[in-house]
Amino acid sequence: MKKNFLESLHLTLLAGLGLAVIIFLIQHAPLGRTYGSVLGDRTFWAFIFRWIHVTAGVLWIGLLYYFNFVQIPSMPKIPDEQKPAIGKVIAPAALFWFRWAAATTVLFGLLTAGINEYIGEALTFQSGYRTIGIGMWLALIMAFNVWFVIWPNQKRALGIV
Repeated sequence: MKKNFLESLHLTLLAGLGLAVIIFLIQHAPLGRTYGSVLGDRTFWAFIFRWIHVTAGVLWIGLLYYFNFVQIPSMPKIPDEQKPAIGKVIAPAALFWFRWAAATTVLFGLLTAGINEYIGEALTFQSGYRTIGIGMWLALIMAFNVWFVIWPNQKRALGIV
């Protein structure tokens, strides 16, 4: 067991989510209201869904930048005897987070659009929702690419399959 919960990535992420919920509850629980009524409020869930969507999106794009600007350009400079560490340890872990960040970003983006009642308008490019609709379709296409093009090819390249 780790002495400090911040030494664990999973516990740190959970703590961040918990802190965001606490801050929201403090800000949005007016006098005379119970926290139960706040938890049943659509605004609360819209906040939570958007927070998770943005956090996962930052992780997804950050890992994309890592792959394109750090790992791929650095591979030719790494001595051959050290390359197995990339293929056996670093790349599989980074690809795990990359594909699940993509899935989480899309899922919580769709949930956010659904709870805010503009999912249909956005996905069908109705007036006033075209820009977000384009973003949603691009995210769906990119997530499809992550799961069904990049990941299968990376499994072969890393010797996982």
